Amino acid sequence: MSEDHTHVQEFFGVRAADWDRKFPADGPAFATAVGEFGLRPGDLVLDAGCGTGRALTALRAAVGPSGTVIGADLTPQMLAAARRAGRDAEGALLLADVARLPLRDGALDAVFAAGLIAHLPDPGSNLRELARVVRPGGRLALFHPIGRAALAARHGRELTPDDLRAEHNLGPVLSASGWDMTSYADEDHRFLVLATRRP
Repeated sequence: MSEDHTHVQEFFGVRAADWDRKFPADGPAFATAVGEFGLRPGDLVLDAGCGTGRALTALRAAVGPSGTVIGADLTPQMLAAARRAGRDAEGALLLADVARLPLRDGALDAVFAAGLIAHLPDPGSNLRELARVVRPGGRLALFHPIGRAALAARHGRELTPDDLRAEHNLGPVLSASGWDMTSYADEDHRFLVLATRRP
């Protein structure tokens, strides 16, 4: 396991038990983002870096009983918190690294990734891996329940031009990774980027 993985697991592992209590008002933002994602009944969708599974209920509602929902996360404590919250009833939980997913090429219709992009050690390579497991024409959502400026303020820092999530940086990285950005929203109350898997 790389140092990046160890750092991510240590950071989130000690915070898992209190994660949902720390951000109790995020539920509606997740539901709204999933609603804008354009999932269809019967779709197979991955929640990449699912954490405590806060998106799983909305994803299940979007794909219906005929669809499949998978939540993958690198941190065992986060998945344990998801199970304690009963969210494993909405989808299968998988301990996995999104940089090396145990899924076949083109297996998925869509990937939803909340708060993931800032924790990817190699964004270009990692986004290519997400593209690998999504069928041509499939969809990607990069989401955070608050915008870049609000998140930076929360962490006591300022936005810089080299921020990966800035539109002028993220668009080319997505394009080089097999995705076409179709919409970009960075507002105080949410960050939501949608992209389509190129053929």
